[in-house]
Amino acid sequence: MPHAEMAVLLQAVLDEVCAEIPLSDTTTRERVSARLNDIARSGRCSVDDLKRAGRDALIRAPTMWP
Repeated sequence: MPHAEMAVLLQAVLDEVCAEIPLSDTTTRERVSARLNDIARSGRCSVDDLKRAGRDALIRAPTMWP
């Protein structure tokens, strides 16, 4: 898949997985994005694989208590 198409796919999956996460929560979004990039680099680029990895990263994202 060409780089530009992969970038569009990764952004779409990130937006879908993080739909309920505020844009201001950059830490969580960056964690999910990094996981998506790892999966894409590994060659597992199906939409289902990416969504699964993104949801997993979202669930496992650390939280900070005030």
